[in-house]
Amino acid sequence: MKKLVFATNNAHKLSEVRSILEPAFSIISLADLNCAEDIPETADTLEGNALLKAQYIYDKFGLDCFADDTGLEVDALNGAPGVYSARFAGENHDAKKNMEKVLSMLGNNTNRKACFRTVIALIQGGETNYFEGKIEGHILHQPRGNSGFGYDPIFVAENQSVSFAELSAEEKNLISHRALAVQKLVKYLQQ
Repeated sequence: MKKLVFATNNAHKLSEVRSILEPAFSIISLADLNCAEDIPETADTLEGNALLKAQYIYDKFGLDCFADDTGLEVDALNGAPGVYSARFAGENHDAKKNMEKVLSMLGNNTNRKACFRTVIALIQGGETNYFEGKIEGHILHQPRGNSGFGYDPIFVAENQSVSFAELSAEEKNLISHRALAVQKLVKYLQQ
């Protein structure tokens, strides 16, 4: 079984990715490596942040690894919060405050179009490859649902009638931006 490090400290992301990749791949977490560092995300693109995290782990441990960065891009907010999604309302990564800020900035704007985009950077044998997953949808006027994490309670994917937070983990993993990126990663790894 192939082993890969997923360079994240986010338990929700780790769980989602493991449910998609295992048992074909053994996913090693940063906790498994006793790595508790908060890897800086100082790039101004999702691709850049994903690469910073993957490169940090690859350089420190010499292990093949991948990292992701995800952004919610809202049309009426000129693509914000985008690369700043996790810390949109401040450095504390407060999901509730981040959602409240997006909803407040949107107000009664009728253009609620948005997309979730995930970029994965894979470093394998010193070579870097990128995989992107994107899902279109819209922003609700108020949060709905108790599942998921981040902006899930205010995002409804195209052709869906419920928010990501109203879907089961299995349902979300069939359609989400992260799932789409991970599927591309898997296809590449299986070649």
